[in-house]
Amino acid sequence: MSQPDYWDLHEAAVARGETTYTDPETGHMVFTRLGLAERDQCCGAGCRHCPFGHESVHVAMRARRIQQAAWLSQARPDPEAACTLLFWSGGKDSFLALRALKRQGVTDIALVTSFDVRSRVIAHREFAIDAVTEQAAHLGLPLIGVPLHPGGDYLDQIAPALDLAPGCDTLAFGDLHLDHIRQWREETFGGAERKRSLALSFPLWKADYADLIADLEASGARCAISAITAELPGVHVGDLFDRALMERLPESVDRFGENGEFHTRIAFPSAR
Repeated sequence: MSQPDYWDLHEAAVARGETTYTDPETGHMVFTRLGLAERDQCCGAGCRHCPFGHESVHVAMRARRIQQAAWLSQARPDPEAACTLLFWSGGKDSFLALRALKRQGVTDIALVTSFDVRSRVIAHREFAIDAVTEQAAHLGLPLIGVPLHPGGDYLDQIAPALDLAPGCDTLAFGDLHLDHIRQWREETFGGAERKRSLALSFPLWKADYADLIADLEASGARCAISAITAELPGVHVGDLFDRALMERLPESVDRFGENGEFHTRIAFPSAR
């Protein structure tokens, strides 16, 4: 029988009202969020179960150290004003969704991105969270980072990010046409019990690919292949994602990689 994951051990300890538990990998004693809450403030150490949004960890160090949802930018939305939280992958779909939201007149936008707590890499994209902090800085937008722990419930780990933006009334996603993904989002976020009602926005839903690639070209941003998960002859990581690449993809491959065949990364002139 496999050993319980530390996330399960933590939640069980909290349910018992305990302030610590033993990490199954290291044997070290770890404070639960109940134990850390007794301190009344963040200690700045980047504790695994910090209940204070890592507020004492220097912003420049948070992408490398945080263990819970926290702001990764100096920019913050007005807590009293309504805002949209855009789920941000760092690739073309989320970037085009941002542009679409702005065309719709949405002005108060913050980004939220999740990444693996151990590798600090964006899932499936194969680039580090540092790349996303650079993107947000270039765009001048607030950014919340959510480290995902193995064994933890996804929604439970995302929920603190929503608490960091109390004015958020809309969640936006860059989905294009996969019905099952949209349905999952609607069930996950629309059906969950929460403190306030949140609208869901899909600004690119069923958009024409010709319009999307034209908008990407007009943006002036560079979009490159960051990861490949299918057999794509003549396509390599680092290749520019453009009309020419779309044309040389096999007929069986979605031209925007919506079935997970490949993933992309957006870069701006000032980004490294």
